[in-house]
Amino acid sequence: MTEAPRQVREEGRRVVLRVQDLAKHFPVKHGLFGRVSGHVYAVDGVSFSIHEGETLGVVGESGCGKSTLGKTVLRLLPPTSGQILLRGKDITLMPERHLREQRRQMQMVFQDPYASLNPRMRCGEIVGEPLTIHGLASGREKEQRVTALFERVGLRPDQKKRYPHQLSGGQRQRVGVARALALTPSLIIADEPVSALDVSVQAQVINLLKDLQRDSSLAYLFISHNLAVVEHISHRIAVMYVGKLVELTDKKTLFRSPLHPYTEALLSAVPVPDPGAKRDRIILHGDVPSPMNPPPGCAFHTRCPYVKDICRTQVPALREVTSGHFAACHLRQPPAPA
Repeated sequence: MTEAPRQVREEGRRVVLRVQDLAKHFPVKHGLFGRVSGHVYAVDGVSFSIHEGETLGVVGESGCGKSTLGKTVLRLLPPTSGQILLRGKDITLMPERHLREQRRQMQMVFQDPYASLNPRMRCGEIVGEPLTIHGLASGREKEQRVTALFERVGLRPDQKKRYPHQLSGGQRQRVGVARALALTPSLIIADEPVSALDVSVQAQVINLLKDLQRDSSLAYLFISHNLAVVEHISHRIAVMYVGKLVELTDKKTLFRSPLHPYTEALLSAVPVPDPGAKRDRIILHGDVPSPMNPPPGCAFHTRCPYVKDICRTQVPALREVTSGHFAACHLRQPPAPA
C-alpha cells in the first residue's frame, strides 16, 4: 500500500478529506454473455489529503482520470479499492442509508452550468431542493435561507423566480454554487467549473469561490485542465497522468521547479503574457497511452525525453524528493531500499 503524502500540519486546521490508494477500474465486456475481457484503469492508486480552507488543484490531459477521481471521492462511482476518509470517517464502503448523512458534508459544482440544472425548475427551487431532501428547512424558513444563499453568491433575490435558460452562463454557475452551499458542506469538488464560461466570467466565479472559502474555511478539490486558473485558486497542485499522480506540491514550487518530465511539458505549453519573453516549448511525441492497456513501468516512458531502462520495467512510487514536493519519477528520487 502506498502511504499518503505527508503534509505539513498547520495549527487549528483539520484534515477534511484523506484518500489512500484509491482506484476505480471499469470492466470492459464483450460478447452475448457480457464476458469481461479487460479493465479501464481510470484511477489507479491515488493518495492525497486536503485540509480546512485549502484548495488542491488536479490537472492533466483529457482522459487522465481527473473527473473520475472526483466522482469516486463523492461515491457517485463505487471505488474498486482504496480508502476515502471524510473528516476521519471511512465512507469507502458505507451503506447508502448511512452515506446520505455524509453527503451533506460533500457537494459538487459541475462543468456545464446549464446541463447540471433542471430546466423545468425555477432557480429558487433548485437551490432549495437540498434543504427539502435533507429535511433542514421548509416554508418561510426555507425561503429565507434560499434568499440568503442567492445574495451570498452575488445574485438578486428576484432571480429566484427565473428558469436557468433566463440567466447568463456565469449566473447559472452561481446558482450551482449556491446549491452546493445550501447544506453548509466541508468539501466542494469543482469539476471544470469555469471551462464553459468566458474569460471575464471565469474570473468572477473563481473570485467568488475564493471569497466563500475565506469566509467558511471550505476545502476544495478543484479539477481543471487550465493551468492558469489552477495556479490562481489552488494552494497545492496534483498532476495526473493515465490514472496516477505523478507530482504533488505547492503551486509556487510546481511552477518554479517542476520535477516530473510530464509537468515540465505541461508548463512549457502555458502562454507567456510578455511578448518579449521566450520559453522553450517541450513537444511530446506519441499519444497518451490507453488506460485500458497502460505500458509497463512508468506510463510516461513512451513519451519521456529522458527515459531510462528502469522506466520501462518498474513503476515509480510517489515519493518526497524535497520537503513537501512529491514526484513519481525514477530520475528524481533515490532507488527504493531493498
